[in-house]
Amino acid sequence: MRIAILDRTIVRTLIVLAVAQLIGWGSVGLLAIVGSRIAVDLKMSIAAVFAGNSVFYVVMGLWAPPLAKAFKAFGARRVMIMGTILAAPGFATLAASHGPVLYFTAWVILGTAGSAMLTTAAYIMLNEVAGSTAKNAIGMLMLMTGLSSSIFWPAAAFLSGLLGWRTTCLVYATAMVMVCLPLYAIGLPRRQPPPKDPSIAAATPKTPAVPTGIFHLIVSAITLNAFVTFGFSAILIELLKAEGLPAGEAVAFGSMLGILQVGARGLDFLSGGRWDGITTALFAGLALPLAMLLLITGQGARWSIAGFILLYGLGSGILAVSRATIPLVFYDQAAYAQAASNIALPLNLISAVSPPLLAGLLAHSGSKAVLGLATVCSCSAFVALLRLSRRRPAKAAAGAST
Repeated sequence: MRIAILDRTIVRTLIVLAVAQLIGWGSVGLLAIVGSRIAVDLKMSIAAVFAGNSVFYVVMGLWAPPLAKAFKAFGARRVMIMGTILAAPGFATLAASHGPVLYFTAWVILGTAGSAMLTTAAYIMLNEVAGSTAKNAIGMLMLMTGLSSSIFWPAAAFLSGLLGWRTTCLVYATAMVMVCLPLYAIGLPRRQPPPKDPSIAAATPKTPAVPTGIFHLIVSAITLNAFVTFGFSAILIELLKAEGLPAGEAVAFGSMLGILQVGARGLDFLSGGRWDGITTALFAGLALPLAMLLLITGQGARWSIAGFILLYGLGSGILAVSRATIPLVFYDQAAYAQAASNIALPLNLISAVSPPLLAGLLAHSGSKAVLGLATVCSCSAFVALLRLSRRRPAKAAAGAST
């Protein structure tokens, strides 16, 4: 099996991004551990406290298209530096909050910072550095950062138990300034300026513009699957309990999901770029509806739940990589930043609305309604992927067949 070899600049960039993204996503995920304590201290409902995450994702999505111009003009490194600088006062504001006004202001600041420094920005950075091998680099980054919650949830529990949640937020603010900022400023390569010689610029081949219809298909495939995966990440344990599992068994089955997802990302990386993002998404996208149908027809049997976890874990793990790599099939290095930023808007909005929507559906209509909706969404996404596979550029189609 052939594994693509990454050069030293890409490896250095990957290490920097892996550490900083682990800290970034791990720190903004602190509500999973301290949400109930914040609710008590701020005299807010637990639902209102967790709405901070929804605000975070919505703001990230709204900032994504405007930031595309900044990525193009200044490069990902500078934008990520500014985002990291902004994240520190976001955590400080969260630590200082004593009511909903400052609390939600903090999440607006953090959402703005996250749009500039988290996932989409990291993919744009890798595209700038890796070019044609960006798929392999993105896959490796997702493999390296796949266990952020496994690292930071225990860390947040320890820190908040020792210091309190407010001081934990200040620790995260300090980490942004003392760890992430130097990593981005010193560790990331500067973007090479465009050639000044007009003859060189004129000799650079122009890639035809991607039709709007293809962009809409990309967005449909990515967001429909993301609606399922982001929603299930929040309700999986409750879904398994609704299928008849005792709480302990539901947690045990659910805990296997992260391992399977990271393992699936590893398998995708070990393919060495043999398949493009659409091909891997087709295999993974088929696993999702099969997993739903298995759970629907299994009537709560342990074998059906185990099969569901296996199929869903592998499929959702690979789809997480495909969300970043499908646009690489159609967009060249120069156009990727704009495309990724435009996709980030609906993707982040879906990330914000799917957990409460599926949680409400589970509470009012039961697990079969959730599984039925998830089946419809994942099947629709698979149809969009099939249509994309027929419209991939000739060069990409040749590469996918080898």
